[in-house]
Amino acid sequence: MTTARKRDLALFAAGLSTFMSLYCAQVLLPELSRDFDVTPSQASLLVSLATGALALAIIPVSSLSERYGRTRVMLTSSAVSVGVGLLLPLCSSFEALAVVRTLQGLALAGVPAVAMAYLADEVPPASLGGAMGRYVAGTAIGGVMGRLVPGMVTDVAGWRWALAVTMMACLGFTVLFWALLPPSRNFRPGRADHRALLGHLGVPRLRRLYLVALVLVAGFVTTFNFLPFRLLDDPFGLPQAVVSLIAVANLAGSFTSAWAGTLADRVGRRPVLVGAILVSAAGLLLTLPPSLPFIGLGLLLFTGGFLAAHAVASGWVGSIATTARAQASALYLFSYYLGSSIGGSAGGLAYERAHWAGVGAYVLVLLTIGLVAATFVRAGATRVVPLDLNGRLVGKLPR
Repeated sequence: MTTARKRDLALFAAGLSTFMSLYCAQVLLPELSRDFDVTPSQASLLVSLATGALALAIIPVSSLSERYGRTRVMLTSSAVSVGVGLLLPLCSSFEALAVVRTLQGLALAGVPAVAMAYLADEVPPASLGGAMGRYVAGTAIGGVMGRLVPGMVTDVAGWRWALAVTMMACLGFTVLFWALLPPSRNFRPGRADHRALLGHLGVPRLRRLYLVALVLVAGFVTTFNFLPFRLLDDPFGLPQAVVSLIAVANLAGSFTSAWAGTLADRVGRRPVLVGAILVSAAGLLLTLPPSLPFIGLGLLLFTGGFLAAHAVASGWVGSIATTARAQASALYLFSYYLGSSIGGSAGGLAYERAHWAGVGAYVLVLLTIGLVAATFVRAGATRVVPLDLNGRLVGKLPR
């Protein structure tokens, strides 16, 4: 097996494990809300606390990777996160579950914080979009399994066994990740300097991409947090196992993310990014009528558009920032998971006040903000962020 093939499979397995762990509680929110007698917005904290903790850990962990190496940080993170996740079925209260989910989010940070920088180091620029798309495809399928597996198991054996089975699957994918991940060939250690973050934040193109990440994922997580509540309630009244099938929509993203990354390498990133956001908005509108076929089709379009946009935007960050890439990627992912944490919980207030119409209006506003930001990301040749090998700003910032 070639090194490139092993790298792709290893990061695919890492994406599966990470995103199964991160979103394993999402489809169980209605069940957990009933079991612990909490409101939907309170139950959504089990997703928001994990993603919020991950957001807070992203930047420190990316700095560690600049000093100690990409592969070491990713492998350690994957092992610790599985160990913490195995505690979830043992929790006897909502508060205990919330604490363990927070710790799990902190432990998970190493893989998403470093994976994009690892790829940017190891993959030639002409192939980076496709490689990033394949990694995002793994995260998309992980998102599917993280919702589908617990949703199926909980109808048969309850939410504790659902989480136990999910985390055992994550353990298997983590072992595969450890076995396949090639060592870094092009990484050169340097002293982490957080002034590099200011250098990246001083680049308007990067700031707009960070805003795109924040608002798009806020809408995406809101949709998947509260659509199960809608489908379990009247007029649909679907069983939990059937509701968990909404996760299959993420499979659309596994194809569109890889396709969009490759297309962006050929025709340019901005038109693909804008088009993906428009597709996502069209899909959301289709979910508004109380019709299961329309909701299913709309969810496929919404998810496919979102994950295509994420693949393009994340790859674009790695292309713009040719030095201190881990920190540039960390800022993108900090924005991404901050949007997931804060935006997803805020969506709960929209659901409690106006049900699905409120969620639809809230998410459309977020998509509109993302569309405007994407439109004004300047196209053209990539310019190097002027930072030295230690992340210090050198000269003037490019636009």
